[in-house]
Amino acid sequence: PLLIVALCCGLWPVAGTAKELKPWGGGRTPSLQLSDLDGKSYDLAAHRGKVVLVNFWATWCEPCRDEMPALGRLQKRLGEKQFVVLAVNADEPESRIRKFLEQTPLGFTTLLDPGRKAGKAWNVRVLPASFVIDRDGRIRYAAVGELDWESEAVSARIAALLPAR
Repeated sequence: PLLIVALCCGLWPVAGTAKELKPWGGGRTPSLQLSDLDGKSYDLAAHRGKVVLVNFWATWCEPCRDEMPALGRLQKRLGEKQFVVLAVNADEPESRIRKFLEQTPLGFTTLLDPGRKAGKAWNVRVLPASFVIDRDGRIRYAAVGELDWESEAVSARIAALLPAR
């Protein structure tokens, strides 16, 4: 029933658990220029030199909500100067996002995707969907569905993209 409602309403269906962070073979990195809840503009291109995890999510998506704390811990562990998480919300009312963030402080940037234009440009069909972008701005890995962001395999793949300390 949820899947039928989601498809009828134009929402993305929710995936199960992603088994791994898979190498990307889907072409060039789309642009990403969005604003946060305070109206501050963010441009993915401005993060060149850092590894960026772009995570498409929604508050109604249980796997999305479940993986958020781990994304924050991963950013903290890898170092915010080198690794940035950008959580792109799938066209929800700001009041709903703010309520979620009050209950679950994330510690990373939440961006708004009105009309799901960014999600469409990134070919996101299922939530959560995550993309790991290297320091040169190229997508290197992707995951569809909830992923264990604290697993050794995932951490190692992302850490390998970071500059040597």
